Amino acid sequence: MSTVVVEGAENIRKPAFYIPNRLSIASGRELYHLLDRKVCFHVATHFPPAPDIMAYLESKKVHIEYFDFRHTTPRRVREQIWEQMEAGNSVIFLPGTIARTKNALADLPSPFLRELARLHISPIPLFLSRNGEELGQLRTEDEEAEEHLCILPKLKPGVLTGERLFAAWMEKSAELYSRHPKLSGSVTTAMVRALKANTSVAVADGVSGKRYSGPMLLGMAITLARHLQRHHLKRVGVILPPSPEACVAVLAGLLAGATPVMINYTASRSTFESIVRQTGIEWFLSSQAFMQKHAGFCWPEADRIYLVDELVHRRMHRHLLTVSARVSRIVPAEFICKRFRTEERRGDDEAVLLFTSGSSGEPKGVALTHRMLLANISQLSARLSLKEERFLGNLPVFHSFGLTAQLFLPLLNRQPLFTYPNPTDARNLCELVRREKLSFLCATPTFARAMLRRAEADTFATVRYFIVGAEKLQPDLDAEFRERHGIQLLEAYGLTETAPVCSLNLPDAPLIEGCDFYIPGHVPGSIGALLPGVAVRITDVNDDSRELAITQQGMLWFKGSNVFRGYLNRPDLSDSVLHDGWFKSGDIGQLDLNGFIRLGGRLSRFSKIGGEMVPHVVVEEVLTRVLHLDASSGAPQIAVMGVSDERKGEVLVLVSTLPEHQRYSAEKDNLNRLQQAMLAERVPNLWVPRHIVPVEAIPVLGTGKMDLCNCKKLVEETLALRCI
Repeated sequence: MSTVVVEGAENIRKPAFYIPNRLSIASGRELYHLLDRKVCFHVATHFPPAPDIMAYLESKKVHIEYFDFRHTTPRRVREQIWEQMEAGNSVIFLPGTIARTKNALADLPSPFLRELARLHISPIPLFLSRNGEELGQLRTEDEEAEEHLCILPKLKPGVLTGERLFAAWMEKSAELYSRHPKLSGSVTTAMVRALKANTSVAVADGVSGKRYSGPMLLGMAITLARHLQRHHLKRVGVILPPSPEACVAVLAGLLAGATPVMINYTASRSTFESIVRQTGIEWFLSSQAFMQKHAGFCWPEADRIYLVDELVHRRMHRHLLTVSARVSRIVPAEFICKRFRTEERRGDDEAVLLFTSGSSGEPKGVALTHRMLLANISQLSARLSLKEERFLGNLPVFHSFGLTAQLFLPLLNRQPLFTYPNPTDARNLCELVRREKLSFLCATPTFARAMLRRAEADTFATVRYFIVGAEKLQPDLDAEFRERHGIQLLEAYGLTETAPVCSLNLPDAPLIEGCDFYIPGHVPGSIGALLPGVAVRITDVNDDSRELAITQQGMLWFKGSNVFRGYLNRPDLSDSVLHDGWFKSGDIGQLDLNGFIRLGGRLSRFSKIGGEMVPHVVVEEVLTRVLHLDASSGAPQIAVMGVSDERKGEVLVLVSTLPEHQRYSAEKDNLNRLQQAMLAERVPNLWVPRHIVPVEAIPVLGTGKMDLCNCKKLVEETLALRCI
């Protein structure tokens, strides 16, 4: 039986009402003795505990009372609890066996949590964490079985008991997760060990078809790392698309003790120069073929660029083969780690440096530490039932999701990664998925829609997970994937500052016969349930100090091991978004009592007009309807932006590519027609745009997201010119 470590014994009260997120035989026995055996277990008949737990309790002749809140009033349930407490017994609600996925923080359905406030008895929360089960690939089979039973302070009374209970569980989950010593390790060491052990295909080039085993990839990285070490670099720029060369470059930088700085090759000259200035990088890693294909990029001087393809595949070919042979047959992983001193850079040390997309200002440097990467990879591994997956790597590695979910995740889990450099080449991506029988895909909804258009009947026959993010998933796209291919698009959410994934939808678990309740893996319209070890706080949009219930809409704050420590060389910006370990995301949203998040939009995509917060995305959805636009057309046709206004504070501006909006002389008539159509949709008059800015194309980023920064500049410049 598992060893149980008890925390928070000082919070025990006798008698009292206790609610655990889940309970095992070992933890139940420990709690039974802590409460001097004066205990009554409260069991719901419609989702009873597992048979082994019930058999154990009955064998010990423990007092059990049953209830059914479907047919029993909260008043009667309260009397049951109160009678036991008057008799000197503590009451422990025993969570039952219900249909649930790995998404669930607790074995309790949301209907029960919503009923708690009506009992008018404030419970003491109990949080059980079992043997690091949520550490994913970091957990080893030979670890001693251990459970942490945490007794938390009694909740405040009131109408939000269920929300307070769930929030207490979330914070304790994040705290326990962050304590695990394995998160203080080195992602470099983990990569070396994983690649050394992966003698089958680790990475394959989706263009040339070349395949590389783990030892071969490691040997290539060692060869490059030795060259980088000659320069004693602190950081090195990586300008490469998803490819075997990108994997080699990232690992080589880590081995050489030089932080890989992932550079956006679709960025402007000013953005590139800003990144170079902020990081101080002088040397870069790229490839000859990629430089020729992207001749328009503001490349640094040629003598400052290591060409990974030339270095690895040509000049150093003979030496590379020797190194690779030794790595694969003779040299232990421990020796390689010692040679490159990988354990000297670990935990909270900088591992990889990314920059935000620059959608709303100058790019901000975000250092992903070893802890952040190990945490997020483990969080994803714990939630996803990864079997013999075959990964598609098509998202840019300068994007945090592409780097974490399509490079580190498959390599550390020793599962093959098939790279393709162009996420917009839908025809060839579909052919690669079909030919190589890939099962794990990630894309933006825009890229997924393009693939859907090019897909054959059997293109996605082997796909188990198709995860989408970075922009809102349109219901029609999800429905068409289901109808044509039987594929459920799983919307996820993350930010560069959180390494990046915070929440994820999963396929639903099978229903359990005789069980009336379940915890879903997937909630349409949500961005998924929180990953293990991630906590959320909600505050008033206009007042960071005013905390709201987690089910109320407001500003989302995140805490966890995957959350960053601050922006590179920008303490002013860091102080504005970090407080007591909580990160202010800039996104507006709310949770349900199963931990699923629904977004209301980015704060930067709201305008405060006449004291009211107006969401740009919702206005765009209304405009799409009244203008009869095709949401599946690919490139955005309209965008809504806010500009300052002396009288209203702000007003809305419609940026449009539509032919009927291209003449300034027709703007007044167009605005009048828009106003009538929008008011017919019963939206407030404040939501009607006051200006139309005609454009040939709406700016987008390399990731497919709208370029808010350039949209804003475009609007401001256009309106300023009108005033001249």
